[in-house]
Amino acid sequence: MRLIAAAVAAGVLAAAVALPAVGGAGVGVKSASDVLDLNPEQLDEPDLPEKTEIRDAKGKLIAQFYYQNRESVPLDKVAPVMREAIIAIEDFRFYQHGALDLEGFTRAMMKNLQSGGVSQGGSSITQQYVKQVLLNKAETKEEQLAAIAPTVSRKLNELRYAMGIEKKYTKDQILERYLNIAYFGASAYGIQAAAKRFFDKPASKLSLEEAATLAGAVQNPNATDPNLGKQHKAALLARRNTVLDRMAELKKITPDQATEAKAKKLVFKDKDIPGGCEESDYPYFCMYVQNEIRNDPQFGKTPKARQEFLNRGGLTIRTTLDTKMQKAADKAIKKWVYASDKPVAAEALIEPGTGMIKAMAASRKYGRSKKKNQSTYNLVADAAHGGGTGFQAGSTFKVFTLTTALKEGMKFGDGINSGSSFQANGYSDFKNCKGQNVGAPDHVAHNSEGGGGFKTLQTGTWGSVNTFFLALERKVGLCDVVKTAKDLGIKRADGRKLSEVETFTLGVNEMDPVTVASAYATFGARGKYCEPMAITSITDRNGKTTEFKPSCRQALEEEIADAVSDILSGVFTKGTMRGVGGIGRDAAGKTGTTDDSMTAWFAGYTPDLAGAVSLGDPRGSYTHPLRSVTIGGRYYGEVFGATISGQIWKATMLDALRDIEPSSFVAPDMDRFGGCSNGCAPKPPKKDPIENNGTGFPVPTDNGGPDDVAAPPGGHGGNGRGNRGGGNRGTDINPVTPITPNN
Repeated sequence: MRLIAAAVAAGVLAAAVALPAVGGAGVGVKSASDVLDLNPEQLDEPDLPEKTEIRDAKGKLIAQFYYQNRESVPLDKVAPVMREAIIAIEDFRFYQHGALDLEGFTRAMMKNLQSGGVSQGGSSITQQYVKQVLLNKAETKEEQLAAIAPTVSRKLNELRYAMGIEKKYTKDQILERYLNIAYFGASAYGIQAAAKRFFDKPASKLSLEEAATLAGAVQNPNATDPNLGKQHKAALLARRNTVLDRMAELKKITPDQATEAKAKKLVFKDKDIPGGCEESDYPYFCMYVQNEIRNDPQFGKTPKARQEFLNRGGLTIRTTLDTKMQKAADKAIKKWVYASDKPVAAEALIEPGTGMIKAMAASRKYGRSKKKNQSTYNLVADAAHGGGTGFQAGSTFKVFTLTTALKEGMKFGDGINSGSSFQANGYSDFKNCKGQNVGAPDHVAHNSEGGGGFKTLQTGTWGSVNTFFLALERKVGLCDVVKTAKDLGIKRADGRKLSEVETFTLGVNEMDPVTVASAYATFGARGKYCEPMAITSITDRNGKTTEFKPSCRQALEEEIADAVSDILSGVFTKGTMRGVGGIGRDAAGKTGTTDDSMTAWFAGYTPDLAGAVSLGDPRGSYTHPLRSVTIGGRYYGEVFGATISGQIWKATMLDALRDIEPSSFVAPDMDRFGGCSNGCAPKPPKKDPIENNGTGFPVPTDNGGPDDVAAPPGGHGGNGRGNRGGGNRGTDINPVTPITPNN
C-alpha cells in the first residue's frame, strides 16, 4: 500500500507542477497533500437497475420493463472464454495487481502530462467498476459528467474507492460485478442482457468470437453499437479482431484459433428485448399492475421512490391474471366491436370472494398510433390506474337502490305505484349525505314507452323502470343509497367525489369496468366485498418474496345479497336480457343504458366470476351517442345495454367458465323477503260480471304483476345528463327494435 501511495503521490506532484489548473477546482498543493495520505474509501454501491418481470397466475411471463435492460448473473454463469476475453483486452494483469496497475498507471500518467489532461485511462477493471457505479448513481446530467470528467482529481477519488473495493471483495467478486454493470451497446447492460441482445443466448453459452465481440464493445459502446449502422458494425468488427489478437498474444488462445475466429462474419442477431406495457399482449392489465405499485406507499415513501423501485428493482411480480379468461374476454369483444370502431368496448373480470382481477380487455390496442386507432390510457380502469374519466354507468346503479330497499325491510312483493314520468315535489325530496336538499322539481324523468303502474322490487328491476327507481330512491333515502354504493367499493373513475344527486340511481356518475365488476362481485360472494387485486406476490432481486392476500370485508348481510341475486337472476328470464338469454348456470346481472344511448353497460356475475362491460365513444358520449352507428360491422339504429355489452358478457362467461364446475346461488329467505308488507299491490276493483266484453272474464288491468314486463329485449333506461338527469328515457327495454341481427 505504501508503494502505491508513494508512486501515486510522485505522479500527482508532477501533475500538479505541469498542470496547475487541471480539473474543476485545479490540482494544486492541497490535492497532492491529500494523496500523500492515500487511504481506501468505502464506495456506496446502490443496487443496479434490473429488469422487472410481470407474470400471470401460473408464472408465465406477460410483460417486462426496465430503466436499464439488465439481468445480473453470478460469475459461474458466464462462459470462461468471456472472462478470458474481457481480462485480456481491459486488464490482463487483473489477478496480479491490486487496486492500481502501477505499470499502466505510470504509462497513462506520462501520456496525460504530455497531453495536458487525462487522455489515457490506464484504469484497472476495479477502477472501471468504480466509475460505472458512480455513473449509475448520478441522477443529474451534471453528476453524470462529473463521474466521467477527464480530471486528475476524479482519477484520485476513483483510486481511493478502488482500494476500498479491493479490500471488500475477492477478484472473482469484482469481475462478476464489473461484468454485470458494464454497458455493451444496443441498450444492453450487463453481460447476460448483452449475450441475449447480440446473440440470443445466455452468457454461459458464448463462443470465442462472440465473447471477443462483447469484450471489444466495452471500451466505447456508443462507437461500436451495431444498431447504429454499417460504420459502427465495422468498428465493432475491428475491435473484435483486436481482442482475438490480444488473446493470442497472451497465449489464451492459439494463433490458429484467432485466425479462424477472425475469418467469421460479425454476428448481431438484434434480438428484440420488449419492454413496457405496450409491448405486452395484456397491456391494460400490465398498466394496472404498474400503477398499483406507483400508488402504494409500502413500495416507497414518494412517487419517485416507487417508480425507481419499479424500474430498478429487478422484481418478479406474480399476478392474478388468468390468460384463459383473458382470451375469452378478448375473443368476445373482438366478435362484437372492431378495433377500428370509434366506440370502444372494455371488460373486467373479477373473482367473487377474493377481488382478484382475472382479465382486463378492450377493443382497442394500447399505443400511440392514431392511424391504428390505439388508446393512450387504460380503457378498463380508473384514472388512478392509468385510466380516463370513464363512462356514465346508467341503470347498473339501480342495484344499489334495490339493495338499500331490501336492507330497510322491503320484500319482493313490495312496490310503488309509479307513473310514466317522475317529478320531485320539492327540493327536499332528496337529500345528499351532508343533509343538503338536492331534489330537482323542475326536472321530469320519463320511461321510454310511457306507461307506469304499480311495480314491485322484482318487476321494477326486471323492467328497469326509471320512474319506479326514482320513487324508490326517494322512499329509502338518497344518502342511504349512496352509502350502499360506497360500501360496495363504488367511486368515480376520475377520482372526484360521487355526485349525490336525484338521478344517482340512474347512473349519472362516470365509472370504469373494474370498479363496477368488483361491486357486483360482492353479491356473488354473498355480501363480501373485496378490493380489486392484481398482485399476489413480489420477489425482489435477492429472492425475498412478499405475499399479498385479498383485502375483504362483509359489506352486506349474506341474506340481503342472496335476495338481490334472486331478483337479478330474473333479468335473464323476465327482464331486459331475456332476448339474449342466460349462460346455463346460476347468473344474475343488470343492463345499463344512458340517455339517448350515450353509453351502454352490462354488469353480471355468477358465484365464480363477475364481469362488467362498458361501451361508449371516447370522443365524448354526449356528442357521439350510440345511435345510427356501425359497430363490429353491424348497423344499429340505437344501442342498449343488452344489444352489445350483454352479448359480450354472455360470450365471455360461456368461454371463461367452460371448465369450471358451476356453483349455485343460495336461495333467498322467503320468510324474510317473500310476499309483501306495507307496500303490497292494490287489489283491482271488482268488476260487474256484465262488464266483461262478452268474454265471461274481467277486462285485464295494469296491476303491475309479475308478467308486467315489456316485450322486446335489449336495452334500458338512461341515467340522465349532468347532475339532474335529462329526460331519462328508459325502462331498460327497446322501444324500437334496433336494426341488428342480434339485439
